[in-house]
Amino acid sequence: MSSPNAVSWWARAVRPARPPLPLALMARAAAGMAVPLAVGLLVHRLDLGVFAGLGAMHATMNDRAEPSRLRAARIGTAVLASALGMLLGTALQRADADGLTLGVALTLTAFASGALSATGPRGSAAGMLLLVSAALGSGMPLPGPWWAAAPMMLAGAGFVVLLGLPAGAPGRPASDPRNRALAAAYDALGRTLADLGTPRAVASRRVLTARLNQFQDLLPGRARRHTKGPNLPTGLTGPNGPTDPTSRMYEAALAATEAATGLLWARRPVPPEVAEVPNRLAAAVRRGGGEVAVPGWRPDTPARQALDVALRAAADTVAGRDAQLGTAPAPAPDPWRLRVRLLSGPSVRYGLRVALCIAVGSAVTANYPLGKSYWVPMTIAFVLKPDLGSVFLRAVSRSVGTVLGVAVTAALLVLTTEEWALAVVAALCVALLPYATAAHYGLNTVVMTPMALVLIQLGGQSGAAEFRPRVLDSVLASAVVLLFGYLLWPERPRHRIEPRLVTATTALRAYLDAVTAGRAERAEVWLRRTAYRSLADARQEVQQGLVEPPPTGRLAERWLPTTAALERLGGAVAAFAAQVRYGGRVPDPAEVDRVRRALDELTAAARAHRPPTTPTDRTTAPGHAAGPSTPHDTPHDTPHDPTLSALGRAADELEMLLAGG
Repeated sequence: MSSPNAVSWWARAVRPARPPLPLALMARAAAGMAVPLAVGLLVHRLDLGVFAGLGAMHATMNDRAEPSRLRAARIGTAVLASALGMLLGTALQRADADGLTLGVALTLTAFASGALSATGPRGSAAGMLLLVSAALGSGMPLPGPWWAAAPMMLAGAGFVVLLGLPAGAPGRPASDPRNRALAAAYDALGRTLADLGTPRAVASRRVLTARLNQFQDLLPGRARRHTKGPNLPTGLTGPNGPTDPTSRMYEAALAATEAATGLLWARRPVPPEVAEVPNRLAAAVRRGGGEVAVPGWRPDTPARQALDVALRAAADTVAGRDAQLGTAPAPAPDPWRLRVRLLSGPSVRYGLRVALCIAVGSAVTANYPLGKSYWVPMTIAFVLKPDLGSVFLRAVSRSVGTVLGVAVTAALLVLTTEEWALAVVAALCVALLPYATAAHYGLNTVVMTPMALVLIQLGGQSGAAEFRPRVLDSVLASAVVLLFGYLLWPERPRHRIEPRLVTATTALRAYLDAVTAGRAERAEVWLRRTAYRSLADARQEVQQGLVEPPPTGRLAERWLPTTAALERLGGAVAAFAAQVRYGGRVPDPAEVDRVRRALDELTAAARAHRPPTTPTDRTTAPGHAAGPSTPHDTPHDTPHDPTLSALGRAADELEMLLAGG
């Protein structure tokens, strides 16, 4: 079966996603670029307008549909780093720094950029823009005065922030991003309940996990910290109960999700009128509240009884009534967390990785007649951004996308070089960025390249002269990343995939311990949330590995059955929790120990870089590894008998997996 696999990795790599059109983000992006350029043209200061448009573009790259405070913090962090990089780059250009000085300065900036990028999504955006803007500032034509570039970028970004403020206006529940995200989570829960007992159920549950992750990221920082680690059970309620109604509804949604996960594992469908309740909850959330009736059905298993209780609690929270949710208090914030992560081993290693690529790129361009060599470090910064997927795929996509983008730009400039027309083209390109970024990295490059070349043309440089050097720059930068940041860099795929699996197995063990220790009323919900978020991260890392050529793709295929088995174990523990809570089962110490031993063995295998299975037809058949589910997602075709042990059956599957099943 090696031949199909050789085809499947690149077939998966070129396949774009099909996200919905983010019309509000696209409209803000277009206005954010068009207005600064138009003002610059009207007052005959297009040089300043270009930098304001650049700041607007960087804000657009970090714009999300989220509450105004979180949105402003996200954009502000990224653009402040961008402005700092621009100030550094323009200062170097103003001082007429020689090639060695410029290379050393960009290499040091690259180390700081990489270290910051490894701290998380917000740090990743800030770190990348720090380096990108430093590179741009060192080569783009300086405005007058030279130091005005950074403030103009801040002004352009501020304009984009202001454009998004009406979306967070109070008084309209449907306009609140948190309400929209919670409603989407309830819709996904309804789809999961409707798909129970069918082959679609696993894919529906993964969509539900993603929706809960998205909603969780919109909550205040205190409410999000409970998923940072499995060791301390935390939640949203304090000694006097939660104060945020949205957080209470989130807790209720988590409880309903746990019950649905247990039913998914047991392959137990529910009546259609019960599966419809989450959809009515979603509609009530969009309205801002209201009564939602739960049918008076007769739940005949512990898992169904758990779902009934959870849905009634969810209906109470949506209606504004108190509900017994029973979660543990959140820990106090840790003000040293960012500093510790900045000084951590992974952060330092990633900083060294980016710095090495920038140093090599600077050395090559110093001895190679490439005009505007800032394109090389800028490309390296984009390709090495740590949370955009496979480095291999990005490097190849960047080269191909640049060629296509240059061809599009050449055709545009043949038609016109009139400044107002080019400003419209730049605005249209920026408007496409939110969709292109979500669809495929190559498409993102195809859109971004014409926008960058048009801005260069508006900034006073000849766009026609930029075509061939920009293709060479992008190919050179991608080659540097592939060679020094991918092939020769000591961090292999196992260092990306397997730490995620260790985190997931540790979280699952903590979840199991909480259930068997009788802490189900407090710690269980949050530990399950932690476990499923960790499992989602592990599966995402494996899925990213599947789009790379061997040996990376082969390693990801070998770990894919493990991620599916761990996800099912989470469902088995949820089903067991319902048995403990509503069925009166006493935990069997022998079965619990079997599952713990299996988890410990999987953890040890991940740390030793030893996948417990080898590729077989059932794990690597074309169309299975890349899809939302695999044959491993449905290991049994008959419903689970609630009188039997959920953990015993899960232990059987894990032991079979470890034995090479």
